[in-house]
Amino acid sequence: MQFFYGAMLIVGALDFVGYLGFITHYLFGEINVTLANVLIGLSSAFVDNGTLMFAVLSMHPDITKGQWLLLTLTLGVGGSLLAIGSAPALHLLGLVKEGYKFSFHLRWMPVILLGFFLSIIVLSLVS
Repeated sequence: MQFFYGAMLIVGALDFVGYLGFITHYLFGEINVTLANVLIGLSSAFVDNGTLMFAVLSMHPDITKGQWLLLTLTLGVGGSLLAIGSAPALHLLGLVKEGYKFSFHLRWMPVILLGFFLSIIVLSLVS
């Protein structure tokens, strides 16, 4: 619980100093919104996806419902690319002492990455 509280404080501090405003202008103003959502989703492999979603919500981007769906999809799947981007995977790494290591999770990364991009394609086809 303290981890998430600290992460939210960091997001608040980044917003306070204006960094989130700068990132918002770049991601949702300078580049393609779809590309921005995919990049945010990929970055959730390295940063907790809940924290990233809170950061994006704090940015208040003016995007369509379809782009919000894309963002939640990419954050959810992107967080599973590496075990460090997903709180449940980190918890599993801590609980299981033998058999489930970071290197084991890394073996599945290409399949998860394929699923990441295929899910984006499917979403674009159905919306």
